[in-house]
Amino acid sequence: MAQFNEGRFFEQHETLETLWRETRAPVRDLYHGIIQVGVGFHHWRRGNYHGAVVLLDEGTRRLEPFRPSCLGVDVAALVDAARDTHERLIALGPGRMSEFDMTGAPRIVLHHLE
Repeated sequence: MAQFNEGRFFEQHETLETLWRETRAPVRDLYHGIIQVGVGFHHWRRGNYHGAVVLLDEGTRRLEPFRPSCLGVDVAALVDAARDTHERLIALGPGRMSEFDMTGAPRIVLHHLE
């Protein structure tokens, strides 16, 4: 999760893909959703508008059933922030992608599991 929060979205994909492949449903979809949101931002950085908006949308939809939290991840906060970002990116459109400040990308908030 640290890689996601550091904006290292390609690396977080590689790390979480291993967990995703080794985990059974339904938790598997939690990892898949986080991967998709992160890859959406990776596409955004690379100038792939379509890939960015599609993966952000798919990722938030996949995460929705895990609200409010799962495995210590504040899923509600991640979904809300990713949806807000998705809307801002759509408002900018493909011609103004570079105007989006990636420092405002959502972060994963972890809660201590007892």
